[in-house]
Order: sequence, then structure tokens, then C-alpha cells
Amino acid sequence: MQKLSAEPIAEKQTCSLRVGAAYFIRTVTYHYTGRIARISDYDIELQDAAWIADSGRFNAALTTGELNEVEPFPDSVVIARTAIVDATVWNHDLPREVK
Repeated sequence: MQKLSAEPIAEKQTCSLRVGAAYFIRTVTYHYTGRIARISDYDIELQDAAWIADSGRFNAALTTGELNEVEPFPDSVVIARTAIVDATVWNHDLPREVK
């Protein structure tokens, strides 16, 4: 008879986000836009990233790409995957100018 183990079974973590795609990401504290450069089990790296201080009307931002306040990062940014609330594909040019 096989003994049951109290050890948890590790599952390979997966991620629905795609490397190379642009996203609008909402975290528990901030919103970001950027292109995913790398995904690890713990974080994601965004290139051409910006902190979105004010998206304006959310549906309008996603539909038109117009954002009220934008603070681009000069370099890539790393976001903890556990902080992500939701993410959606960004079908517009990534904002790179301060607004």
C-alpha cells in the first residue's frame, strides 16, 4: 500500500499574459501600460512602460487609447505577479510622453 504524503504537490505555474504583447495592467495600488519583456513565476518585466496616474473613464481609455495622466518609466519596470488585479491587451500605441 502506498503511503500518502503530507507534502504539497508543486504545480507548474502558468501565466495567461503573452511576452511581446502590450497591456494595460491594474495592480492593487497603480495602473501601468507596457510591453511584456519577461515573465517569471514571481514577476513580470515591462518595457516601454508607464505609470498611469489617471486613466480617465476606463472604457474610454481602453477604447480610444486616451489617458489623462501618464508618467513614463525611463527604463523597464518589474511588477510582482501577486500585485496584479487584472490586465487587458492594449490595442494602441504605448504612451511614452509625460501627460
